[in-house]
Amino acid sequence: MPDAPPEPPYLAQGCVTPYPRSELLRQRLWSLVQATLFRFSLPRAHAFRARLLRLFGADIPEPAKVVIFASARVFFPWKLRLEPRSMVGREVNLYNLGPVTLRRGANLSQGVHLCAGSHDIARWSMPLVTAPIVIGENAWLAAEVFVGPGVTIGELAVIGARSVVMRDQPARMVCAGNPCRPLRPRPEPT
Repeated sequence: MPDAPPEPPYLAQGCVTPYPRSELLRQRLWSLVQATLFRFSLPRAHAFRARLLRLFGADIPEPAKVVIFASARVFFPWKLRLEPRSMVGREVNLYNLGPVTLRRGANLSQGVHLCAGSHDIARWSMPLVTAPIVIGENAWLAAEVFVGPGVTIGELAVIGARSVVMRDQPARMVCAGNPCRPLRPRPEPT
């Protein structure tokens, strides 16, 4: 019987998880805690949720000084830094396959999605590629903004609702669009 011809290549061929088993188990345990204690905590229990994140390795120097809503989702707490006065709003998705940092006073409105990972499309196995996301001091991301891997948002920047941010955005600018771009200077808050 003749040999069958080799199968043509396909996307994700030979793909394997880049994470050790211990990290995957830790993430599963966090998912369980997030789906129960975190999700069903009292509405104003922001410090409690911050302490749960810190228990799982998040870098939160002052848990009592951050706001994180119960409907927010964090994939890897140990890759998250929340500085004082930062806020993670309702239904925010922090898909932090790479490090995510919210500087002092950074504000994520409802439905914001930060995605610190993607895949190398030049390879059939499509290995994971991660890059950090940094949201600058007192920057505000309006409703349903998407931020991709490797992006830094400058301090006091405003990112308009439903913008798609795939490149760094400058400080003290109002930015919006798909792709997101600077539109005008942000007036100094009073």
